[in-house]
Amino acid sequence: MKTVQRRNLQYLAGIAAAVLLATGCAGVSGTGGQAQLAGSVWQLVGYQAAGAGTAEVRPARPDQYQLRFGADGRLSARVDCNQGSGTWAATPGAAGGASGSLMLGPLATTRMMCPPSPLAGRLPGDIEAVRSYRIDGGRLHLELAGGGGTYTWERMSP
Repeated sequence: MKTVQRRNLQYLAGIAAAVLLATGCAGVSGTGGQAQLAGSVWQLVGYQAAGAGTAEVRPARPDQYQLRFGADGRLSARVDCNQGSGTWAATPGAAGGASGSLMLGPLATTRMMCPPSPLAGRLPGDIEAVRSYRIDGGRLHLELAGGGGTYTWERMSP
């Protein structure tokens, strides 16, 4: 049992080191889309898969799904009972920063045994598939590549 725990800790330490190395190289321009998202915190409202007739999937506990966009290009996340980190970079569109392209780096997360949740299993993998964002009425809409669906987030106080 101790060997398994040691391997898990070594694995997490390796991920943390890789994330720190990668995020240390992330640049932030501080304009447009970066300025709109930098320093903001968002709580998940739901996920809507592409296609007619698909129901929106909402988290049972929205407070357990959060994204924090650091001014330094770092992304912090809470996904159910796990914590994660990655990188982000935005390029504003024609709407003056309220929409544009968005690239989110791989999300390194802890591996706690959370209760089963359709969003907890899906969200970390979908983070890398985000290609654009739109801020409308205090909500952040993250569009997945290839029409894969939309995650809707609500702004929180930092």
